[in-house]
Amino acid sequence: MATPAFEEIVEDFEFLEDWEDRYRHVIEQGKAMDPLDDALKVPATKVDGCASQVWLHPIIEGGVFRFDGDSDALIVRGLIAVLRSLYNGLPVSEVPKVDAGGELARLGLNDHLSAQRSNGLRAMIERIREVAQENA
Repeated sequence: MATPAFEEIVEDFEFLEDWEDRYRHVIEQGKAMDPLDDALKVPATKVDGCASQVWLHPIIEGGVFRFDGDSDALIVRGLIAVLRSLYNGLPVSEVPKVDAGGELARLGLNDHLSAQRSNGLRAMIERIREVAQENA
C-alpha cells in the first residue's frame, strides 16, 4: 500500500542502478524539503534512538496524516523525505497498517545503511506509527 509519491521514488531507484547514485538521490530528496521551523525543534518532536538529531512534526487534519521533519545529517534528512512520501496523505487509520520495512526493502535501503542509520530509521517509523495510533 504505497502512495503515488513513494512509487515515484521506487521508479527512480529502478532507473538508478548504482547505489551511490541512489544514495545521492535520497540526499537530494532531503535537500528539496523545506526546513523545519526552529520553533518546532523541541523535545516533544525529537526522535530518540537516532545517531543524528531528528525531529518529526506530525500534522493530522480531517483524518489525514502528514508530517514534516528535519535532521542535522543530510542522509537522514533524505530518509525523512522518503518516509514523508510513504506516509503523507494517508488516512490516519491506515498509517499503522503500512509495511514500512517491506516498502523500504523495495529500495534496497536495508542493505546499504549502517546499523545506526537503520536503528534511527526504525525509531522514526515507530514514532510515526505511535502518533497515528494515538490519533486514529
